[in-house]
Amino acid sequence: MPSLDIVSETDLEEVRNAIQNASRELTTRFDFRGVDASFEWKSPAITVKAEADFQLTQMQDILRTQLAKRKIDAKAMTIGNAVHTGKTFSQQVTFAEGIEQPVAKKIVKLIKDAKLKVQASIQGEQVRVTGKKRDDLQAVMQLIREADLEQSFQFNNFRD
Repeated sequence: MPSLDIVSETDLEEVRNAIQNASRELTTRFDFRGVDASFEWKSPAITVKAEADFQLTQMQDILRTQLAKRKIDAKAMTIGNAVHTGKTFSQQVTFAEGIEQPVAKKIVKLIKDAKLKVQASIQGEQVRVTGKKRDDLQAVMQLIREADLEQSFQFNNFRD
């Protein structure tokens, strides 16, 4: 019987590479010349530091661009509040790993409401979907992609 797992994972190596590229871009940008601004990678979080609040927003855009180039969904990113200490502003950026229970329940409800001939069950931090036809599983994949659940999802272990 065909099955697939719906998971939410982030490739932290690709995130680290994106941060290195974003740091290189900071050094070449004219609006950041002479400005104390940096990205600090402490797995699995990033600390974004700058001298002004609006620069943090610009740095987030740089980071999003680099993540998109590395095929990492920006929905996986959770941005904390800006903290002002001394002359710098800093902000914590974390990445979602795993599907939390309330989101998993929303996924199962979404699948059941679509009246597809599949069964969905929550297994830890992933949702397993089984059905008789591959087409039904592909319909579930399309349904999850189109749903606005504010998290990025991947589909693993697609088996016949």
